[in-house]
Amino acid sequence: MIELRLYTTAGCHLCEALEAWLARLANAEVRLERVEVAEDDALVASYGTRLPVLVDASGRELEGGYEPARLAAWLAERDWLDLVAWHELTLSEDSDATPVRGAVMRGGRRYLGD
Repeated sequence: MIELRLYTTAGCHLCEALEAWLARLANAEVRLERVEVAEDDALVASYGTRLPVLVDASGRELEGGYEPARLAAWLAERDWLDLVAWHELTLSEDSDATPVRGAVMRGGRRYLGD
């Protein structure tokens, strides 16, 4: 089991995104200790503008973990990354970049037809 602390606050959509990616990319069950920063002035000062912040047992922090690539790299450093899930995710992102048949690129925008 992977035990992590998540500095968060109520209604934080980036925190929710991080939790969703974590559930998808971790190679083991994750137990999160959620720490509400709004209830403590010292925590607000430390984490208020950096949320969400994920912390491992040794105290190493991850900011921006709602970005899948950042989270995947952080998990991989700890041998916690589900490589199959990451591979599937990166393959699906690559397929999204495939041009649509009959589409024309002009000025960085994709137009259908001529």
